[in-house]
Amino acid sequence: MSIKSINVRNQFRGVVREIISDTVLSEVEVETPGGIVTSVITTRSVKELGLTVGSPVVAFVKSTEVSIGLLE
Repeated sequence: MSIKSINVRNQFRGVVREIISDTVLSEVEVETPGGIVTSVITTRSVKELGLTVGSPVVAFVKSTEVSIGLLE
């Protein structure tokens, strides 16, 4: 995965520690070197990204949200 348009200060590489899913939304907990980052994303996105506990990911932080991207 190559992303060049996002400020590196807003990215946290980590590993999925826990996923709590409901019908529509899922809470994804990511363990990073700086601590735990939690994001609420759609359950559909969790499935499409193939996220599971232990998946390496990058959390993108904006002032209003945290997004998750799968690292390969």
